[in-house]
Amino acid sequence: MPDVIKVRKKNEVFMTLETEPSVEMELFSFFEFWVPGYQWMPAYKNKFWNGKVGLFDRKMKTLYCGLLPYLKEFAAARECELEFQDSSQYGRIDTEDLVDETTLSNFIQALNIQAHGKKIEPRDYQVQAITEALTHRRRLLLSPTASGKSLIIYVLIRWFLENNEGKVLLITPTTSLVEQMYSDFADYAKNDGSWDNEAMCHRIYSGREKITMQQRVIITTWQSIYKMQGDWFEPYGMVVGDEAHNFKARSLTAILEKLRDAKYRIGTTGTLDGTQTHKLVLEGLFGPVYQVTTTKQLIEKDALSDLSISVLLMKYSDEICQSMKKKTYQEELDFLVSYLPRNRFIRNLALAQEGNTLILYNYVAKHGKPIYDMLQKKMSENGREGRKLFFVSGGVDTDERERIRAITEGEKDAIIVASLGTFSTGINIRNLHNIVFASPSKSQIRVLQSIGRGLRKSDNDQMTQVFDIADDLHWKKNRNYTLDHAAERIKIYSKEQFNFKIHEVSV
Repeated sequence: MPDVIKVRKKNEVFMTLETEPSVEMELFSFFEFWVPGYQWMPAYKNKFWNGKVGLFDRKMKTLYCGLLPYLKEFAAARECELEFQDSSQYGRIDTEDLVDETTLSNFIQALNIQAHGKKIEPRDYQVQAITEALTHRRRLLLSPTASGKSLIIYVLIRWFLENNEGKVLLITPTTSLVEQMYSDFADYAKNDGSWDNEAMCHRIYSGREKITMQQRVIITTWQSIYKMQGDWFEPYGMVVGDEAHNFKARSLTAILEKLRDAKYRIGTTGTLDGTQTHKLVLEGLFGPVYQVTTTKQLIEKDALSDLSISVLLMKYSDEICQSMKKKTYQEELDFLVSYLPRNRFIRNLALAQEGNTLILYNYVAKHGKPIYDMLQKKMSENGREGRKLFFVSGGVDTDERERIRAITEGEKDAIIVASLGTFSTGINIRNLHNIVFASPSKSQIRVLQSIGRGLRKSDNDQMTQVFDIADDLHWKKNRNYTLDHAAERIKIYSKEQFNFKIHEVSV
């Protein structure tokens, strides 16, 4: 007889698995993975940890509900039988809600959705994503920047409020995204007399009141609520994690585990970091990945701007390359961000572009501020004081960032010098034409999110240009760190089928 695994829904976070000890061992092994970069972590170096993360808790016999498809794969491969049992409070783990497409279509029409004063119809792929999420109640919606994730979220929330009791918790990684989501909702509902944005939505960040009795939609940063006790999370029947790739930190995982009664669990993200561990943790918390659309498909459908990527490979003198061959990664970065000819090139590149230009940097004092000062000085010397120039870092408050974003959308020739942390993720700029990667990065998430800043259709349908500054400091057989990072970015461009060319530049 085949081994049996009894599956019971413990709550909306976990399911319990009862089976033979030998099968438990196999389950533990099946759901155990190496953590990327484990060998560099202090806990591993000090032999307190083996470098792996296990998603099946052998002591509690629990597994994230979102990993049910993988459990089914495990059972099929080992010819085990899954026996689903009912929970009086939470029901069965394998049940779904069939959403009638005609009913959903009529519901969306009744919302009378607007955007910037014009009536809009959700695109086919957005409606399909909404149907998928509502039917399964757990989905990690993988959809690139500028594909309309906020509209998908808005419709999902409106549907939940119409058909369910309880509140909605919408979690974002930044205060800027809290404000942006709030303003997007107000814009979508501008001609919907049944929706009062202020009466329905409460925002939490930077010391704002965390308790509200009236509003049913709470939009918050994870930093504002991760220390709240379990009873604070009880009223929520839906949780939406926007930019869900940020939900891999333990504090964020703890939030999702406290939401024991949130039946609807939807994550949205433009990209995952490519590691199996990251993907499975997110799927465990939100449910299986559903590919909504891709950047390439949106460009082909003319929903996004055409994209051109120029990888500008900085070539340095033999003397400099030889001097850098034994430098650490940090020493290499310190040299690059402070090397005057490189910064001059970035300044001149930005000034030479037509349209709005975004320069993304990593270090505020060492890199961002010097580039901003160089631009300001050069623009003054050339009599270009009328051209708008902005500087954005983590030290610029949320209202000011939102003001800069709004001003830029109305400009045609502005330059924004912004930190990767503030402007690479989630910020919508509809009128952006050029992006300069001034700092090296190999993060798939940051690269794709940053490119997404400029893909929204501009008023004049101008192509989006990306200038990727890469640095060749190799000496003989010794490759430098940031050259390897550039190679990783090029792999991403190839994988996403982006058009790119490599140009050598002597500095």
